[in-house]
Amino acid sequence: MEHFEKMLLENKAWAKEKVLREPDYFQRLSVDQNPGVLWIGCSDSRVPAEIVVHAQPGEIFVHRNIANQLITTDFNGLSVLQYAVDVLRVRDVIVCGHYNCGGIRAALQKQNAKLLLVNKWLKHVKDIYRLHEEEIEALGSEEEKARRLVELNVIEQVRNLAHTSIVQQSWRQARRPILHGWVYGLEDGLIKQLTTVPPGSAVSPIYEYVDFPE
Repeated sequence: MEHFEKMLLENKAWAKEKVLREPDYFQRLSVDQNPGVLWIGCSDSRVPAEIVVHAQPGEIFVHRNIANQLITTDFNGLSVLQYAVDVLRVRDVIVCGHYNCGGIRAALQKQNAKLLLVNKWLKHVKDIYRLHEEEIEALGSEEEKARRLVELNVIEQVRNLAHTSIVQQSWRQARRPILHGWVYGLEDGLIKQLTTVPPGSAVSPIYEYVDFPE
């Protein structure tokens, strides 16, 4: 049996089990979504957002990409952020990275000429390494360096969130969302909190937006 065929069969079994337990489950779910959280995570198949926090469908609005980045020139990520904040009115935005991230490990290496688009995406992670090169290179092993860059990358993405007009306007007008930086351990399944940034937190003046409409 092909892998995709197995997935289709599993889907039918899952849907049937849900209806047996809760006959109106899909009818309720189809009416609307009201998630309290936007999750910005890595595309890595080992870190599914809903599963690692034991959430149900409808609880988390999810955006995933290589190395869990929020790049302020990426319209895909920004449109997800704007919809989550301005339409869904989420209370929390979580950036969740993970240790042993392939994207982070690749960013610590020379660029692969066969992966031109991936190189462009990972350049932003390389920039974070460059800013913290002295700290990272002072660490003993390659594993320690990669783990620290995973953490620094998460913290930088939270900063990027705070630098957007979307978040700053919502902070000013609605006092939400709270920004969180987490990292997930593949080796133990546990999440570590790295940083929390509440609404109205100070940002560097050069990133601050002014004159928002009331």
